[in-house]
Amino acid sequence: MRSNAVIKWLALGLAFLLGACSQPPAEVKLAGRTMGTGYHVSFFHDGTLALPADIQAEIDARLVEVNNQMSHYQGDSEISLFNASTSTVPFKISPGFAKVVGEALRIGRLSGGAYDITLGPVVNLWSFGPEKRPDQVPSDQELAQRLSEVGQDKLHLSGNELVKDRGDINLNLSSIAKGYGVDVVAEYLESLGIEDYVVEIGGELRSHGSKPQQQPWRIAIEKPSDGEQAIQEVVTPGNMAVATSGDYRNYFEENGVRYSHLIDARTGKPIQNRLVSVTVLAPSCMEADGMSTAISVLGPEQGLALAKDQGLAVFMIVKTDSGFEERYTDAFKPYLVARD
Repeated sequence: MRSNAVIKWLALGLAFLLGACSQPPAEVKLAGRTMGTGYHVSFFHDGTLALPADIQAEIDARLVEVNNQMSHYQGDSEISLFNASTSTVPFKISPGFAKVVGEALRIGRLSGGAYDITLGPVVNLWSFGPEKRPDQVPSDQELAQRLSEVGQDKLHLSGNELVKDRGDINLNLSSIAKGYGVDVVAEYLESLGIEDYVVEIGGELRSHGSKPQQQPWRIAIEKPSDGEQAIQEVVTPGNMAVATSGDYRNYFEENGVRYSHLIDARTGKPIQNRLVSVTVLAPSCMEADGMSTAISVLGPEQGLALAKDQGLAVFMIVKTDSGFEERYTDAFKPYLVARD
């Protein structure tokens, strides 16, 4: 699971003046449910497009297709059928599913194995998946057994065929699927000729263009707090996607110890680093979504090193003995809105 609503759209008044011979662009706002969370779409158009209801119907249909591919809560989805199969022969998957798996495997390699989409059995063991186990710490024996069932080196993608070396290998794409869903909607809007939009699913988003009079889209990064929501920083992403990963909401405690939902695939245990929030900007929301999780698992030092090596725009909030500290790459600086 991912922390939802970690990114909020700023409420800004729309002020614009157009020529007397032109119609001012109309803002359309659409909202719905998908992937166990909500989605929001906002765009501007001049009235020559299809009816908003027809556009939303197509958005819903495309998001249903994403769920049919990658929802591990849906028993007949492609990922569920793959996970249920114990066969080691090639399993044919849809192009969209293959695209997400390919990107996830790439990120896994970049992370040195810290991020791994075959980690589902271990995630379930820690009670953060669909298995609905009690909120209790697994034994060393249980953890060792589950770790023997994971490893992306046991998974092979060739075109639209997916092969597992072991029949008990299964996938969990919850760390990247919402980002892909955002991209699917964004690319559909662009196919209609819509150039000024924001698409958001469960806190992950992608923007393009601007508001009237070249007003940029402004996105707020939330402060890491269990209480009232507040803004840490504001960014203007331009034609980029934004995803944030954090461990400050989805966790459980036992005997005074806090266990994050973010699991390090190298150890099979919840992360213990002090990196509480990571925001990544990237051309695709799929990449931003997956990389934000990978960097969160790696921690402030290794995560920042990876971000710099890859030239990524990354913003971190790190817990220190004196409070919270901001750290970010040079590539992130241009997107920050200067404080008054």
